[in-house]
Amino acid sequence: MLQVAVVGSGPSGVYTAQGLVQQDRVPGVRVDVLDRLPCPYGLVRYGVAPDHEKIKSLQGTLRTVLEHERVRFLGDVLVGTDRLPAARLQELYHAVVYCVGAATDRHLGVPGEDLPGSWSATEFVSWYSAHPDAAADGFVRGTRAAVVIGVGNVAVDVTRILARGVAELSPTDMPQAALAALADSRVRAITMVGRRGPSQARFTTKELRELGTLPDTRIEVDPAELALDPAYADPSSLPAAQRRNVEVLRGWAERPPAGGSRRISLRFFLRPTELLADGGRVGAVRFERTLPDGRGGVTGTGRYEDIEAQLVLRSVGYRGVPLEGLPFDEEQATVPHLAGRVLRDGSVAPGEYVAGWIKRGPTGVIGTNRPCAKETVASLLADAPALARRALPGDPLTALRASGLRPVEWAGWQAIERAEAALGASLGRRVVKLPDWPSLMRAARDGA
Repeated sequence: MLQVAVVGSGPSGVYTAQGLVQQDRVPGVRVDVLDRLPCPYGLVRYGVAPDHEKIKSLQGTLRTVLEHERVRFLGDVLVGTDRLPAARLQELYHAVVYCVGAATDRHLGVPGEDLPGSWSATEFVSWYSAHPDAAADGFVRGTRAAVVIGVGNVAVDVTRILARGVAELSPTDMPQAALAALADSRVRAITMVGRRGPSQARFTTKELRELGTLPDTRIEVDPAELALDPAYADPSSLPAAQRRNVEVLRGWAERPPAGGSRRISLRFFLRPTELLADGGRVGAVRFERTLPDGRGGVTGTGRYEDIEAQLVLRSVGYRGVPLEGLPFDEEQATVPHLAGRVLRDGSVAPGEYVAGWIKRGPTGVIGTNRPCAKETVASLLADAPALARRALPGDPLTALRASGLRPVEWAGWQAIERAEAALGASLGRRVVKLPDWPSLMRAARDGA
C-alpha cells in the first residue's frame, strides 16, 4: 500500500489527492493532506473574494475529495520547521508532494513603498477573507482615495470590494470586523493603474464587467489613454479574451455609466516611480507616463503625474518562497523539477514531488491546477513500484502525535464550520468566518 503526504490543501493539493485515490493503476493509495492552517481549501477559502459565491462553491468539490475514505485532512501541521522537518516527512511516507503555492508578493521597488497606508493586495485580501495571519485592521480608516497598482483579477477584486456597500457584503462570509470597517469607509475615489495598455491587461472580461454593475458607482476611462495602445484602434488580431476586454473599455470610454457617489478610474500606461508621504503616511503615488516600445514592453517619457491616495494596494504578482529542506530556484522562485519530480543538483530526488504554483510559478486560474496535478500524479504513479518497497515505521499520524503535534482532523474542521454558522446566526447573518488563530483553534479543539 502506497502512503503519500500532500503538503497544502488548496486546489493543487486536493486535485493531487484526487488523482491518487481515483485511479486504478496503483490500487489502495492512501493520502494525508497536510496544511499549516486548521482549515482546508487554501486560496479558495482565503483568496477568492467573498462576493464571488459561485467560485467559492468549488469548496464543495474539494470537500468531496477530502471526505474520501482513503484521504485524511491534517491541519495545523507546519512542514519545514524544527517541529516537522521535510526529511522527517520523507521517513513517514513513501512519497511527499509539495503544493505550497506562492506565499509572498512581488514588490514595486520604488521609494516610499513601505510607508504606512501602502499594502500588498494580498494583505488586504487576507484581512477581508479572515486569514488568521492577517493584519488586524486600519486599511480604510481615514481614506478618501485609493490607488490599486496592477490590472489583473486580484486588482479588480480589491477594487470591487472597496466600492461595495454594506448591503451587498453583509450576506457574504466576510468577518464582522472587516464588514464594519468597510461599512464605515469614506473611500469615494479608486484608481486602478497599469503600466502597459488595455490589450495587455491580465483581468478576465467577466471580472472587468462586474465593475460596471456596482450600485452607486461610475466608471471613468480616458479614450485618449486607451488610444495609446497600438491594438486599440483595431483589436481584431488580439486573442479573444483581450479583444473582449478592449471592447468593454471602449464602451465605457464612449458611454460612461451614469453618476454615483463612488468613482472607479481605470488608467493605463502609467508606471509607479514613488509613493509620496503626507503627514507620515502615504498621500499620493507618482507615476511616469509610458508608451509602447514596439517590442511588447513600455518605455518612460519623463512626464509625471501624481494621484492622491491614502491607501495604496500593490497587486503586481506573487512569488514563491523557499521551504526548508527543499531545493529552490531563486530566479524562478520555484522548486526545480522534471514533470513534477523534485530535482536536487540536477538529479531526481526519489519520493519528492511538486504541484501547483511552487512547481510552475503563480500563473493560470484555479482550473489550471488540474492538468498540473495530473502530470505530477502520473510521475508519482510511474515511480510507485520502487517507492512502495520501502517499509514505513507505521501510521504517520501516530508518529506525528508522538512528536508532540496535535493535527486538526476533519472532525475539527467540521467543528470550525459549526462555530462559523453559529457566529453568523448570532449576528443576523449567514456563515461568518472566525478571523484569528485563537478562535479557530478553540472551535476545532472544543467542538471536536
